[in-house]
Amino acid sequence: MDTRNDDFKDRRNHLQNLSDEELKQKFWKLAGEIVEPMLDLGRKNTSPSIERSVLLRMGFSSLEVKPIIEGVIERGLMGKGAGHVVYKLSKAKNISIREAGLKLANGECWDEVVELFCIKGVL
Repeated sequence: MDTRNDDFKDRRNHLQNLSDEELKQKFWKLAGEIVEPMLDLGRKNTSPSIERSVLLRMGFSSLEVKPIIEGVIERGLMGKGAGHVVYKLSKAKNISIREAGLKLANGECWDEVVELFCIKGVL
C-alpha cells in the first residue's frame, strides 16, 4: 500500500496569515459555493410530485395537498417549494403550519402568500 505524502504544511500556506475572522469569512464563502449548486437544482428541478411528497411528510392528507399544489402552480411559486409556501405563511400569520396549510387548501390567504414572496404581476 502506498503511503500518502503529508503535504498539509504546503497546502495551508495560503491560509497561514489569515486572522480568525478572515478564516471564518473564507469558510462561509466556500460553504456557500458548495451549497449553491444544490439549492439551484432544488429551485429548478422540483415537480408537483416532489412538492406533494413534502406536504405529505408535513402531515397533510392527499386531499389537503391537492389544492395547495394547484395554488402553488397557478401562482408560479413552484420554485419556492410548496412546503416553504406553507411555512412562510404560518410564520407571517403566527399560526401553526397545519393551520396555514388548511387555509391555503381552502383557497384562503393566497394574495398574502404572493405578497410574502414579492411576486409582481401574478394573480
